[in-house]
Amino acid sequence: MENKPEFHRSLSLFDGALLVMGSMIGSGIFIVGADIARHVGSAGWIVAVWVITGIMTITAAVSYGELSGMFPKAGGQYVYLKESYNKLIGFLYGWSFFAVIQTATIAAVAIAFAKFAGYFFPVLNLTNDNILFTAGPITIYPAHLLAILVIVLLSYINSRGVKEGKLIQLVFTLSKLIALLGLVLFGFLLVKNSFFSANWATGFHAAQDLGTTNDLGQRVPSGWTGISGTAVLGAIAAAMVGSVFSSDAWNNVTFVAGEIRNPQRNIGLSLFLGTLVVTLLYITTNLMYLNVLPLNEIAFPEEDRLAVAAAHEIFGNNGRFAIAALIMISTFGCNNGLILAGARVYYTMAQDGLFFSKAARLNRHGVPQWALWAQCIVASLLCLSGRYGDLLDMISFVVVIFYVLTIAGIFILRRKMPDAERPYKAFGYPLLPLLYIVMGLSFCLLLIVYKPDFTWPGLGIVLCGVPIYYFIQRKQ
Repeated sequence: MENKPEFHRSLSLFDGALLVMGSMIGSGIFIVGADIARHVGSAGWIVAVWVITGIMTITAAVSYGELSGMFPKAGGQYVYLKESYNKLIGFLYGWSFFAVIQTATIAAVAIAFAKFAGYFFPVLNLTNDNILFTAGPITIYPAHLLAILVIVLLSYINSRGVKEGKLIQLVFTLSKLIALLGLVLFGFLLVKNSFFSANWATGFHAAQDLGTTNDLGQRVPSGWTGISGTAVLGAIAAAMVGSVFSSDAWNNVTFVAGEIRNPQRNIGLSLFLGTLVVTLLYITTNLMYLNVLPLNEIAFPEEDRLAVAAAHEIFGNNGRFAIAALIMISTFGCNNGLILAGARVYYTMAQDGLFFSKAARLNRHGVPQWALWAQCIVASLLCLSGRYGDLLDMISFVVVIFYVLTIAGIFILRRKMPDAERPYKAFGYPLLPLLYIVMGLSFCLLLIVYKPDFTWPGLGIVLCGVPIYYFIQRKQ
């Protein structure tokens, strides 16, 4: 009989936790703080946005532990939704994952890599002098081509087997964890002028920037206005677009369940440990920003490169290049984890007859190679489709909708499969899962009201999956 390629269980608990942390820490923590500051305008609310996001993330992660124990196989969230609801809901997630969630995240992180490479190669800066060509609404820069090259390179490496991707994940994740922790410590120990007390004098007095955005996506400030009441809630939701994006992709470890040893135990622990470490690191990083820079400079760093501005204050001129190198390492490692995990979802969908049949095949290295390259093509196209911030708005809205549905699935499965084996039960059930559902729905509703330009298109992409699903079913 011919030996059929299959997944190899070669990833340990440590590897799983590193995949969670490595997929979460990409470009966001180094950039999005500026946009958060412009929306809420005070030290108290800046930290509160990250704390709220952290609570949501850890709550979701420990809730997912129950689902990962029940269904310890490749596909993760797609499998959970299919089992909780039906094949249509599972397909809508998989379709959205392929069309925007995973692919747009890969694109945004790759663009950030190219953006910070501009410190070493000025031709990569997004300026009018560096435009290669314009086609209608799309303007192509050399940075876009570098972003695509990174995606292609990592897709090729991961097509050679999980061990290659695992090695990159180990090296790059440990490097950025150590470097980011060092940046936080030096931000309190070496900085000459501390702005911590002055920034905290703003307390929880929310304010918003009245400026505009130019054609390059850069913010042009024009003053602040105080806000109160429901406007504060809208500002928090808009600010959380960045923090949610920065804290996303923690669930990538569930997609590679077929390659993790003892998945019933190790996936849940990986989720908890990874999200806890990253949440604490994110909060302390923002406290460091508040210590190193005045609030106005946090809100308006050059091209939103907040971490670069902080490093310049800590280390002088050389700090700019050091932090740019750190962010390139961080985004490269992050995209490796995203690319490695994403293809496993399309593989599982294809096994169920809900994706291209070629995606259901593993190559001789036990890797869904065709699915990797399909993901690569879509992510590369999205690199050309819009600015970093535009991608964030669309991703954050869609991804939280499906997180809410998945966690609601815990309640459904408790009734639907009461006797199913649950090696790990959702922590704080039912209060913590309910808390996440309320917070997630509030976030999505506020985004629809206060940031409709990209939330509605994101929802439209999800709904486009409905006729595609029925077309596939009819064809079968």
